[in-house]
Amino acid sequence: LHMAEFTLSKMARSGMYDQLGGGFARYSTDDKWLVPHFEKMLYDNALLSRVYLHAFQITGNPLYRRIVTETLDFVAKELRDQDGGFFSSYDADSEGEEGKFYVWQAAEIRQVLGSEADLFMHYYDITEQGNWEGNNILNIKHDPQAVAAQFDLQPEEMDRRLQASRQKLYDVRAQRVWPGLDDKVLTAWNGLMLASFAEAGSVLEREDYLQIAVANAEFLYTQMRQENGRLLRTWKAGAQAKYNAYLEDYTYLTDGLLALYQSTFNIRWFTWARELTTLVLTHFQDQEQGGFFDTADDHESLLFRPKEVQDNATPSANAMAAHVLLKLSMFTGEGKYWDLAQAHINGAASFLARFPTAFAHWLSAAFLMQSEAQEVAIVGDLAKPDTLSLVDVVYENYRPHLVVAAGSPNNEIPLMVGRPMIDGNAAAYVCRRFVCHAPVTEPDAFRQQLN
Repeated sequence: LHMAEFTLSKMARSGMYDQLGGGFARYSTDDKWLVPHFEKMLYDNALLSRVYLHAFQITGNPLYRRIVTETLDFVAKELRDQDGGFFSSYDADSEGEEGKFYVWQAAEIRQVLGSEADLFMHYYDITEQGNWEGNNILNIKHDPQAVAAQFDLQPEEMDRRLQASRQKLYDVRAQRVWPGLDDKVLTAWNGLMLASFAEAGSVLEREDYLQIAVANAEFLYTQMRQENGRLLRTWKAGAQAKYNAYLEDYTYLTDGLLALYQSTFNIRWFTWARELTTLVLTHFQDQEQGGFFDTADDHESLLFRPKEVQDNATPSANAMAAHVLLKLSMFTGEGKYWDLAQAHINGAASFLARFPTAFAHWLSAAFLMQSEAQEVAIVGDLAKPDTLSLVDVVYENYRPHLVVAAGSPNNEIPLMVGRPMIDGNAAAYVCRRFVCHAPVTEPDAFRQQLN
């Protein structure tokens, strides 16, 4: 936990994070994490916002919550098509110069902020000579509590003043020439961001995030899904979606749909996730060597059929396949999903042991497979307080080894079958491999079983 928090806090205060507009640049070009490659990618912000959300659940640190909301707000405001899809990236350059949109001169700061400039400049490491090629990249160099003490301010007052200054500078920056926008919508990257908005919507009780997630899923269903259920890869406004989807498109979207189901409990999204998994097993599975190919069996002919297993800037699609298979087994009780995932993970075990940092998503799947994973069925009317109070318990802590289904008894999800309400009250069933504790109706008793 210390290692994770140290990294996350340093990233949040670094030049890689857009201190005015939210969201992360692609990577740092120096060992102090001051100078980013200013390009902002959808997939980075999808993955990082979800990690910061989990860190907030574990620690309650408000810094992590702020980074989640600022990052997702950036995506909602600047990387979202009016039809619901998420764009791919912003370039690093504007007016032919890398980073020009994001950097500042001290004189500009003083002109915009006036008497508030001294506090802002000290807090965000802005100097007359600049901290990068004569310009200033905003970053938090000093301990915030020490800065508050230095300026004789309560932390809350300092935060309020800094927030007001950030908004003023953001408004000025918005008048500059913006970096180029890559406005194509990719199914895979949208699946990653769908998961982040869906999960954050539930954890942070942000109905607007849930609405954005649902709109994105609706968009992907209408624009990227063909009549036979197969997916397409890419879309741009004014044109039809095109190109055969890859394994990552199917697995990332399935993960996003399972997150959306667990945030809305609309069975439609679970049904679609299961449909996509069936297509993966039909068209991508390597029957001889195990695992999954990156291309479908009817993809255009290539010199060789690729099968990437190593994580890169995004998780290995094969590792994500293992994740969603394990989760679907937990929802359905079907051992075929679990057995396939287990064989899949075992087949990659030597790589995990030798190169763990290159196979982190595999390790996460392996941990899920070997953990005391829990399935939760919450039976009741999702419009009534007694049901919602049980749902709230699920999201109050970070529970990575849990799937949850909720709604009326005996609905289409196998985990819900044969789980009645108790004397007309909403009930929670905590299960492992479909063997359940006695159902409970009170949040405290439910919490005790989960813990």
